[in-house]
Amino acid sequence: MDVVRYPVLELRQYTLRAGQRDVLIDLFDRELVETQEAVGMSVVGQFRDLDRPDRFVWLRGFTDMPRRAQALTSFYNGPAWKAHSAQANATMIDSDNVLLLRPVVACSGFPPPAVGRPPAGRTIPPPSRLLATICHRDQPFDEAFVGFYDRQVRPVLARAGAAPLACFQTEHAENTFPALPVRTGENVFVWFTRFPSQAHLTGHLAWLKQPGHQKRAALAALTATLASTPQQLRLAPTARSLLR
Repeated sequence: MDVVRYPVLELRQYTLRAGQRDVLIDLFDRELVETQEAVGMSVVGQFRDLDRPDRFVWLRGFTDMPRRAQALTSFYNGPAWKAHSAQANATMIDSDNVLLLRPVVACSGFPPPAVGRPPAGRTIPPPSRLLATICHRDQPFDEAFVGFYDRQVRPVLARAGAAPLACFQTEHAENTFPALPVRTGENVFVWFTRFPSQAHLTGHLAWLKQPGHQKRAALAALTATLASTPQQLRLAPTARSLLR
């Protein structure tokens, strides 16, 4: 399976017990990356949420929904999870905040990584940052919205040096592994942007608030189509995150 161009993506946000995020990240990066990929899924990226000190965010990809069920069944009934589940679960308050997504179009998934995943034992995280922008609507995002986004929003972001890295929307297929709940009854459109450093991300967020007719018009038109103001997740990759 191509590790980045897959039709099914989980955006998983875990709320952890106070002070336990680094405990989970150490365990995850050491024991729960290759063991998941060995049974047919891709651990795309894992992150610290910069605005929520007890939030761990990660992305997991699959080739399709039936094989998602097969891979998850294999992993959660397998030796790695049996060996480490108690320690992992002890760090968590909630692990059910999961959005099931698919690329907006076939070519809108993540591009191939520039470099491979750092080896086991790496503990120094990269300086890069990601920004996930999550839009909600009361109805499914259709071709008209995608066309509007491509014509009016994406070019503005690109000219500011923040071209979206990948774009996804809700996958409405039935959850093929109900032991792991996902959020249902929602319509989301999500894009991810990568920045080389915290300073670049901070500068971009400041730029969004500055005056500018074309920018303001595009963002106002975007917000007018949504049920609420877009949510932004400022994410710092862990030491072994493939997406970095």
